[in-house]
Formats: sequence, structure tokens, C-alpha cells
Amino acid sequence: MSNLPIIPDERIEDLIGFEHRHQADLILFMAGNQFMVMPELLQAFKAQYPECDKIFCETLPPGLEFKQIIEGGALFRGEVLTGEPDCFTSVAESSMEELANRGRIEGYRPYLRNRLVIMVREGNPKGIKGVQDLARDDVVVSQPGPMEHIAAFIEEMYRAAGGEELLERILKEKQAAGTTIVTKVHHRETPKRILEGSADCGPCWATEAIHAKKSGLALDMVEVGPGLDQSDKVKYFVTVLKGAPHPEAARHFFDFLFSDVARAIYSAHGFLPFDG
Repeated sequence: MSNLPIIPDERIEDLIGFEHRHQADLILFMAGNQFMVMPELLQAFKAQYPECDKIFCETLPPGLEFKQIIEGGALFRGEVLTGEPDCFTSVAESSMEELANRGRIEGYRPYLRNRLVIMVREGNPKGIKGVQDLARDDVVVSQPGPMEHIAAFIEEMYRAAGGEELLERILKEKQAAGTTIVTKVHHRETPKRILEGSADCGPCWATEAIHAKKSGLALDMVEVGPGLDQSDKVKYFVTVLKGAPHPEAARHFFDFLFSDVARAIYSAHGFLPFDG
């Protein structure tokens, strides 16, 4: 039990349908930055498959969800939550490959794309114009930790913008100085930090910044440009776990993600379709 990942106590909002966790008709581990899509997506799915009424859906960092699968559960407020979802989604193909190597899945497919931007306070008071500005002494960066798979894409963005020197500056020098602060659940912590003033900005998915603006939060985003935003590399993958608790529902949801209905919902929230 000591190896079980710990879900922070305050992350109840990322455990959709928590009350159904023991009697669910479908269990989903969805890469967390899809949180803004899930209410509408699940409603549309239930309309097509009313027999799947009780859905338990995690929208936590996929690195945490992946470890939850590997370790057979996660601890939340003293309770062990399941490590056996029906479907799992992630932006890290390496996680899918590892599950395949362990014999936990038979295959996986990409279904979405996204891009990176920099989230800032409304009006951009620090005048952040691009990635290089995150190296400034006067800019406090909210930076996803290694458990969050967005971190790998952000590191590639830093390398593309300024090589290893920029990467070292933001991730090591500034972290040591306290002007880069690491997150555990980035899509929740970064906007909160910026609004509270403990951070000036944070690299994030465009969909997170779009959602924040739509929600009326005093936040803006700075585009980093197609050469840096990783939109050509980012893919969201979905798989069905072998021995899924609800195999028929799992297959229905897997197929639903590729439907026109699901694609329209994702597009409305700023996600990019995968057409490869």
C-alpha cells in the first residue's frame, strides 16, 4: 500500500461521480486537462447509452492515473480507490506502450490534439510576450511537475525557444530561487496561483486558458506560436484495459470518442481534431 499514489484531499472536483465509485456502470481515467469537457461529453454519452447512467470519472494528471493503474489503486482521504478503469486516456504514448508491454492493453488510438500557451493575469501586467520571458527574474512561473505529462511537452518548448540554457534557467535556477514553483495538479493550481498573485504565469494547454476565460476568470493567454506550441506533436490516446470491469460500456465509450458528437464537443472547447 505504501507505493499507492496519493490524490490530494482537495481534488474532489476531479473525481466526477465519486458517489458511484463502488457501483459504477463505467469507470474512466481521463487525462486531467479534459475536465472542462467531461460534463457535456458524459451527458451526450449517456443520452446514447442510458444503461451507463452511473459513471465514475477521474480527471487527474495522467501520470498519476497511470501509476494508479500500475499500483492497483490510489489513496484519497484514507480510502483506496480502484486501479482498474475501463478506459484510460493520456498524452504520453510511453504510458500506452508500457501498459501494452505489461499485457494490460491490446492496443490504443489517438483521438485529439492540443497546443501549448502561456496563461497570464488579465491585461498581462508583466508584459509577457513569449517563452523567453519566463526566464526573467521578476516573473514567477507556475510549472507542471514531472508527474504531469504536459511537462515533457513544455520542456521541448523551452528547448526549441532557447536550448538547454533556457531549460536549465527555468527549471533549475529559478526553482532554486523560488521563482519557478512546481504543481501537482497543474490545471487546477496554475490559474488559482495567478489569480491569487503567487505566480505571474504558467505554461498550459490552450484549452485550459480558453476555459478559464469562458468561466469569467481574470486570466488571458499568450500564444507562443506554431513553431513552439507543440501542436504537431501532442496527441491524446485512448485505450480499453484488458479485464475491464465493464467491457461493453468501455467499448461503447471508446467508439464514442471518435463520433461526430464527441468531436464537436471537444472542438467547442478549443481542442484540435486528430486527423492523422
